[in-house]
Amino acid sequence: MFLEQFPEDGKYRGWIEVICGSMFSGKTEELIRRLRRIKFAGQDLLLFKPRIDKRYSEESVVSHNGATFEAIQVDSAKEILDHWKNERIVAIDEAQFFDQDIVEVASHLAAHGVRVICAGLDMDFQAKPFGPMPFLMASAEYVTKVHAICMSCGNLAQFSHRKTKQTEQVLVGAVEEYEPLCRSCYNKIKH
Repeated sequence: MFLEQFPEDGKYRGWIEVICGSMFSGKTEELIRRLRRIKFAGQDLLLFKPRIDKRYSEESVVSHNGATFEAIQVDSAKEILDHWKNERIVAIDEAQFFDQDIVEVASHLAAHGVRVICAGLDMDFQAKPFGPMPFLMASAEYVTKVHAICMSCGNLAQFSHRKTKQTEQVLVGAVEEYEPLCRSCYNKIKH
C-alpha cells in the first residue's frame, strides 16, 4: 500500500497520508493504530497535537474510546519543524485546527524523506471544508476517509452535527456537543 521506505538508492522517500472523517469516526484511533505499528518496528517518530485540544490530556493524543499515544503540543504548524530532528515519521492529530502553514510544513517534511501522517475533520459542523484539510488532502499521496455510525438511523455517518447553539467554527468538544449523522438525517435537521 505505501511506498518503499528503503529504495535501492538508499534515499528515503517521503509522502503525506491523511486520515479524515466526521467526529466519532475513528480518525485518532486509526492514527494511533498506525503509530503503534511504527513503534513496534523500532522506527523513530514524533506525534504533534494543537495546544487548543485539551479534551482528554495535554501530554497525549487520546481517542474517544481511550486509546492514547504521547504527543507534543504546539501552538503553530511551523513549531513542528523546531522539534523535528530527522525522525522518519511525523504524525499530526487534529490537523484542522492548524493554519494553512500545516500544508507547507507537511510538504517540507515529505520532501525531506519523512512519512507524514495527518488526522483531522474534513468538514466543520456546517458541512463546509474545515481549515487546511482540503489542501492537505489535495497534496497527499494517500487519503483514508473513515465514517462514524449515524446516531439517528444507524447508517454510515460523515457529518458532525453540533447539538449546541454556538456558531463559531472552532468548538473543541465531544459527545456533549456533537453527534455523527448520515447525509439524510443531517439534511433533515438542517432544513
